Amino acid sequence: MAKSIAIVGGGPKAYIPDLKSFDHEERIWIGADQGAEVLLEHDICPDVSIGDFDSVDQASLEKIKEISIQFKPYPNEKDETDLELAINQALNWNPEHILLFGVTGGRIDHSMANLQLLYPLLKKGVRCTIRDHQNQVELAAEGEHTLKADNEFPYVSFLPMTLEVTDLTLQGFYYPLQNAYLPYGSTLCVSNCLIHNTGTFSFRSGILLVIRSKDLTNRG
Repeated sequence: MAKSIAIVGGGPKAYIPDLKSFDHEERIWIGADQGAEVLLEHDICPDVSIGDFDSVDQASLEKIKEISIQFKPYPNEKDETDLELAINQALNWNPEHILLFGVTGGRIDHSMANLQLLYPLLKKGVRCTIRDHQNQVELAAEGEHTLKADNEFPYVSFLPMTLEVTDLTLQGFYYPLQNAYLPYGSTLCVSNCLIHNTGTFSFRSGILLVIRSKDLTNRG
């Protein structure tokens, strides 16, 4: 079992943080399409490079083939996106946690599709986190969850991903809630923040998108 796998997609490079700060010997790295090129630019050897590679030029493609431990090309016309192929590859290692980089920004259809890929991972019991320069995003199922204060991402928003989220309670937040009803489309829980070192959120049913973020003026 691989405890942690990081996947880098082909989203705009400006949104991707310094990947070396996330690199350690126990983490497996997968480059999806242009994400493999990004890994090379961050001096990280891809354990797997996968996709149709229609977003890289021939010179980059040859370097990706040479450096990658495994190289798995696919045709341009296929049923899955390159990111979904990479996630399916990651699941072969039965990971506890998947980190996604390079999956936000640019085309909104790609960003929305990438967010939706979190849902089947949640159902499989695999924690998955989307990370970029400004945001950290996860899905949460019903139950009680604890958040620790993070100076890098001071804002916390909760968005319903189902038609409703019931009995939402926030403790340790600037704007607390007690057994609130959150229908799909509600902005009630946008831009909250922790007032203690830890806080909890709990709900009885539904799925929440938990977004931790910062303003661009605070970008490191």
